[in-house]
Amino acid sequence: MATRNAMITGWTAFAAVLMIFGGAMALLQGIAALHKDKVFVATRNYVFSFDLTGWGVVHLVLGIVILLAGCALLATGAMWARVVGVVLAGLGAVANFLWIPHYPFWAMVLVAVDVFIIWALCAGDRHAPA
Repeated sequence: MATRNAMITGWTAFAAVLMIFGGAMALLQGIAALHKDKVFVATRNYVFSFDLTGWGVVHLVLGIVILLAGCALLATGAMWARVVGVVLAGLGAVANFLWIPHYPFWAMVLVAVDVFIIWALCAGDRHAPA
């Protein structure tokens, strides 16, 4: 039983590290989109067409918040940090899905990372004392 708890706690720690990584990548995406609009090329006639500067601000703010939530989850492992992590990873997945016209491959990679974070946090440490 101790091995199972250690593995679940390990998944939660891994999800926190992925949140820190994903937040840092979203932060860098936001900086790149704000700094120089020519870095990203939007496809034509895509259903979701948004202003690149607006998406830069969204990714910048979301990246900072996800990065801080990942640090809080790694430091405390508290239930509130898990719930915040699931909500923020869901928002990150939606934002990256809508980011597909600007950077398709990287957006899909970050959507997969966000889905894994949600899974790891929902499957985490159920047997820990309250």
